[in-house]
Amino acid sequence: MWNKKNDEPATLRPQAEPIRPQGEPARSPAPTQIAPAVLAAPASPPAATNGPKQQAVIGPSMTIKGEIRAREELLVDGEVEGLLESQSLLTVGTNGKVRGNIKAREVAIFGSVRGNVVVAEKIAIREQGSLIGDIKGAGISIDDGAYFKGSIDIVRPEPKATKAVQNGPRVEAQAG
Repeated sequence: MWNKKNDEPATLRPQAEPIRPQGEPARSPAPTQIAPAVLAAPASPPAATNGPKQQAVIGPSMTIKGEIRAREELLVDGEVEGLLESQSLLTVGTNGKVRGNIKAREVAIFGSVRGNVVVAEKIAIREQGSLIGDIKGAGISIDDGAYFKGSIDIVRPEPKATKAVQNGPRVEAQAG
């Protein structure tokens, strides 16, 4: 499927299979070669896409100290020391190292985190991921091979039906 040889020229492209007239037997296609630029797989699994989403990326060569706040998805594949906040999905990639607290809607950890994590929905510590710190959130998933040391505080989200009633307009009836 993937040809990982880096000694091939970058000009090679996948070849489309020729169109055959009806009735001609299908031949096994010749092996295709893919340009090395196409071979570069992402450092961490891509997030599921439901339409065009923006994603901020802290690359593997980056080191940041301070507070980071984002409305869009955030991928940390470098080193961060300080507070991380995202109103969306925050992913710590396989090369990612975070030393500080995280607050986000959802968190996926493939790298290492040293700090407390607060999530509105769910947190997932993946196979090679590591978290040393406390978790507070509605859902948690820890894969086999992951490392976790800390406490877990599961908070139940308010039921949606109750929210609608509480936040809905008030109607008062008057007897006439």
